[in-house]
Amino acid sequence: MEEKLDIQKLRAATQDASGGIVYLVGAGPGDPDLLTLRAANLLATADVVVYDNLVSDGILKLINLGAEKIYAGKEKNNHSMSQVDISHLLVILAKKGNKVVRLKGGDPFIFGRGGEELETLIEYSVDYEVVPGITAANGISCYTGIPLTHRDYAQSCLFITGHLKDGTLDLDWPALARRNQTLVIYMGLGAIGEISKKLIQHGLPATTPSAIIENGATSKQRISTDTLARLPESAKLLNFISPSLIIIGQVVALHEKLNWLKDQIQIEKINGCQLKEVV
Repeated sequence: MEEKLDIQKLRAATQDASGGIVYLVGAGPGDPDLLTLRAANLLATADVVVYDNLVSDGILKLINLGAEKIYAGKEKNNHSMSQVDISHLLVILAKKGNKVVRLKGGDPFIFGRGGEELETLIEYSVDYEVVPGITAANGISCYTGIPLTHRDYAQSCLFITGHLKDGTLDLDWPALARRNQTLVIYMGLGAIGEISKKLIQHGLPATTPSAIIENGATSKQRISTDTLARLPESAKLLNFISPSLIIIGQVVALHEKLNWLKDQIQIEKINGCQLKEVV
């Protein structure tokens, strides 16, 4: 478990410092063209940028050349900083009078731990602003021609994390296995076998169209579509790695018809599975 910040110690270290501000900024799903104007302007004028591993190189190039860049990425089993350390760092940097951009992939408030960081900033009376970003779910679904909702196939859409804070996968499986809805699973690659098994056990047809997308909305995008039952095998045979997004539901069947990037896609068969890559 992560240790709580020593509030008294941190306050003592920063009580005489002038106040800056922290901007919690969503970088979107990867394509720099999907960055908001507000986000781009802040990157161009920031004193310090604290960024995650999901932020693409194209977006990092937009950072003010004079700004200090601090990597705070969180990859599976390889955290460069704990969440507590990151929150601590934001407070210290702001209390030194800096204009700090905390840059996160996607949207800060959708599986981005933005709420946790803001709670710490408020605890230490640090000024802040939140700049939304296009989350992976809608950015990547658009870049793969998979509508998250459709009047004929999905009247609701659920965003789910593939692992909880305590490392378990204790989800409301009966609710997730309902038909006529779309499931978008973040950080689910490592648990894809269990996810498929549990959904089928709770009534979702094994033949439900499903997709796994690696590095979505970037020049490295890879996608494979298959049935829910076969999706774990496809992920393994095609060597999918993080970051990958999983989409499950009848809307995935529309991918072939609606994929507007089809002219930029290379299709190949690997181990009996179809892989599509942006070229």
